[in-house]
Amino acid sequence: MRKDSPFPNSKFLRKKKLIGLDHLFKPGCKGQRSLDSMRMVHLCVSCQTSDLLASWSAGEEYEPRNAESAAVRRPGFRPPPLASLKVLPPVHFGREAVSTGELSRPSHSSNTRAINREVELNTQRPPIPASGRPARALSRRCPPPSHARDAPPSRSPAPPAPLSAAATRSARAGSSRSMEPEEPRELREPGPGAETAAAPRWEEAKTFYDNLTSKKKPKSPKPQNAVTIAVSSRALFRMDEEQRIYMEQGVEEYVRYQLEHENEPFSPGPAFPFVKALEAVNKRLRELYPESEDLFDIVLVTNNHAQVGVRLINSINHYDLFIERFCMTGGNSPICYLKAYHTNLYLSADAEKVQEAIDEGIAAATIFSPSRDVAVSQSQLRVAFDGDAVLFSDESERIVKAHGLDSFFEHEKAHENKPLAQGPLKGFLEALGRLQKKFYSKGLRLECPIRTYLVTARSAASSGARALKTLRSWGLETDEALFLAGAPKGPLLEKIRPHIFFDDQMFHVAGAQEMGTVAAHVPYGVAQTPRRTTPTKQAPSAQ
Repeated sequence: MRKDSPFPNSKFLRKKKLIGLDHLFKPGCKGQRSLDSMRMVHLCVSCQTSDLLASWSAGEEYEPRNAESAAVRRPGFRPPPLASLKVLPPVHFGREAVSTGELSRPSHSSNTRAINREVELNTQRPPIPASGRPARALSRRCPPPSHARDAPPSRSPAPPAPLSAAATRSARAGSSRSMEPEEPRELREPGPGAETAAAPRWEEAKTFYDNLTSKKKPKSPKPQNAVTIAVSSRALFRMDEEQRIYMEQGVEEYVRYQLEHENEPFSPGPAFPFVKALEAVNKRLRELYPESEDLFDIVLVTNNHAQVGVRLINSINHYDLFIERFCMTGGNSPICYLKAYHTNLYLSADAEKVQEAIDEGIAAATIFSPSRDVAVSQSQLRVAFDGDAVLFSDESERIVKAHGLDSFFEHEKAHENKPLAQGPLKGFLEALGRLQKKFYSKGLRLECPIRTYLVTARSAASSGARALKTLRSWGLETDEALFLAGAPKGPLLEKIRPHIFFDDQMFHVAGAQEMGTVAAHVPYGVAQTPRRTTPTKQAPSAQ
């Protein structure tokens, strides 16, 4: 306690407790905050609090009321005027920021209740001895802080001692060294502990993003687990007018036209019913296997510019198609990306891109629009395949072209038990069969939403057995097998009404088109025409 304090009987109330100035004028209040102390809260047990503050604020000399008060206070004490007090920055105690120059009114909180309780307890304690030392009970209850017990009486700080010449030179040398750029430190390779510590964090982040799904839309399967169907923009939508503008006016006018009409959805193209049937199968699979990712995954592959892709996105949303993966290459060929997408089938209106995909070992076909619209099933996916040069290799066709039909029959009879080599679309049929078995295991063979057809010009008696035995050796089967013995395929396809029919002969494709069937040409085998040396100009939207 400072000896010149006007309140020698006051003690520390409690560290970091506040009392407002308005509490000093309440009836029976014994508290007083000393304005000449910085952050200490004192307790005034004198009843002359209001008189002292009034004299202090008026700048008058304080005169005690009675002799008892005069005995404990220094007579003639004149506190400094309030205007001369230095206002310190706010001191934060608990919830309130209070300036030592101007106290704010505290709220009726637990701090205020604790202070009032402390005041009541202090009034019931024994009187302070004349020696000025606090009573034992009071010191135990309100011990002064350690720095107040140990620190000597406050004095003005002494000026720092001047540094010696040697110390000055060393300090300057140190500051000059600190201004110099530091030498680059050698990079240390992380130890085995750092790698093991980073592994759990990586696994945790990967698990989070794998489980991040939308509540409104189903989760897209991983490409390595799904049956990926890559479709070009001209296969999915009709873009005849846009193609004409590109061919006649160039790419700049083509892009400008697409931007001006980006809010107008495209009309459905030849692959549109096929994509809708794939989504119907996915719906049934999600109902039976909610956690399975063995689904169809449609990827839109186009060499359009990204700005043109806005119209494609608007069209997909307009028809409520579930196509989340896009590949827009801005004029470059997208074939190099097909393997990265784990593509099982690629459909395009550009024959050259399809041929490029076939050469890369990817199942691909050039899709053609039918001459007339025919209604197809909305709940069952129907896919029809030719045999030779589509599911099988072109071995038999080579014999027919080289030696004639009779030699072909003899060859097939002799090699009936020898499986044929696989063709370009054998992998796609295998993927369809894998999904079919998921329905078979639930007892839904007759209600399976996937149905496959073998439509071949082979004769059943002379060469049909080898085709069926080849499928059996692969562990595959088709729901229906139609051997036409050279008859036209169009009339039967009209009855089947498949969503898509694959064949390697263009005259069979043309016959299917006439009957309203969406046909796709597979450019594989000896029956293909020689490749063009000069490519035909195609629009960027061809892929």
